[in-house]
Amino acid sequence: MPMSTAEASPTATTRSESLGDRWIALTGLSAVFLFEMLDNSILNVALPTIGRELQATTTALQWVTGAYSVVFGGLMLLFGAIADRFGRRRVMLAGLVLLGAASLATAFVSTAGQLIAVRAGMGIAAAMTTPGSMALAFRLFRADDMRVRAITVISTAGLVGLAIGPTAGGLLLAVAPWQALLLANVPIAALAFAGIRFGVAADEPSGLHVAPLDLPGAALGTATIILALVTPTLFVDQSAGSWAPWTTAAAAIAAAAAFVRRERTARHPLLDLRLLAVPLVSSGLAYKAAAGLAVAGLGYLVTLLLQFAWGWSPAMAAAGMLPQVVVLLAGGRLVAPFVRRAGLQRAAWLSAAAVVTGLAVFAALNRFGYPGVLLALVLVAAGMRVVGVVAGTNVLRGLPENRTSIGAALVDTSSELATGVGIAATGTILAALFTGTLTAANWSPAQAGQFQQAVTIAALTLTVIAAALVTYGLVRSHTTTPAKETHHV
Repeated sequence: MPMSTAEASPTATTRSESLGDRWIALTGLSAVFLFEMLDNSILNVALPTIGRELQATTTALQWVTGAYSVVFGGLMLLFGAIADRFGRRRVMLAGLVLLGAASLATAFVSTAGQLIAVRAGMGIAAAMTTPGSMALAFRLFRADDMRVRAITVISTAGLVGLAIGPTAGGLLLAVAPWQALLLANVPIAALAFAGIRFGVAADEPSGLHVAPLDLPGAALGTATIILALVTPTLFVDQSAGSWAPWTTAAAAIAAAAAFVRRERTARHPLLDLRLLAVPLVSSGLAYKAAAGLAVAGLGYLVTLLLQFAWGWSPAMAAAGMLPQVVVLLAGGRLVAPFVRRAGLQRAAWLSAAAVVTGLAVFAALNRFGYPGVLLALVLVAAGMRVVGVVAGTNVLRGLPENRTSIGAALVDTSSELATGVGIAATGTILAALFTGTLTAANWSPAQAGQFQQAVTIAALTLTVIAAALVTYGLVRSHTTTPAKETHHV
């Protein structure tokens, strides 16, 4: 999510306002961001337990986490457009009801397929709640400085969820079944619903768009994302000699080409592709995608390494992730001074480079024990803490004021797609190189070696992809005129 605003120059002067004036709404919006970030991270530590209890294959285990990101990322732009037309508050409240219902359904899950369906439902709920969040936050105050403070409060709640997710999940697993991790979303959804229902005014009809929805574009975009992520798993499951993976790959390419053509020719496109050509936009999205890829892939690999290969309990694995939590939370005070000194552009690529370096460290040192994992976690967390602020800020700075909502949706979409790619890539490599059942209690020496090789190759693959994204972002950012650079956050 974008964690700051570009256009926020605290210059507006109105009557004295305070965050306490809107504490009910702030509580509700903070709960929304808490769910979105907590749900991204809390299940990682439970994957081994889920795999054993549901007898899930490696591919199914991959989609337990990947389904949420794929659906979330694929539908976010569509629901952003729907919210602009039918009311951001209304769509968000409907999404929170769906979130509560999907979370409750977890109590009745007995197969991996059912759990994947529940996770997809949660992804739909997240896509309904995310795009309008920033717009609702801006509506709470008239002064720009108060808007900045409000967004800081809300986004901090999300960061806390992302940081404590693995640790809280591991500790909860020590005393409760894994279903409790998702059932925890029910009270969060209820809190968010109450805060937004009673703290945020309904949308004014005059502030809604009347242009028709680009439903064909939404269908093509979602199909492209899903097909692209399913293709590599089909190559592993059915081999390159089967017709299915090749057909899926061709369909993904065809859907992508049709989506681009549709958005270029539609009178009211779902996504104006010209926005992606803006240097600040394309570079910011590349940095955000690199960070999302690294965080998702590293979290997935570290969780499996600690519990499967090293035999750590969920609680021990949660403790092993604590350094990342500390860096994410304690590093907040250092972000603004660092950005003021380096500038937004330089801070963006430096922090993104730190994320890539962390992945490279994990790939090189994971076989030598926890110290290498610790260093990787710290580097990725430190880089992500800064990227989370400056990448989204740069995207919004590069857009006209009437396009900042689509900019926020683009940032979230790039992060979620990268998360899906990271999990798909790591899961596919593990499935391809590891023979037997990943969740088996005892591995043979050959299987232990295969797992170690797969983890290293997966980490190197993610490093190469993330490095390419950062390089692209750096090249694109250099095309921005110096006059657009600002040191204000």
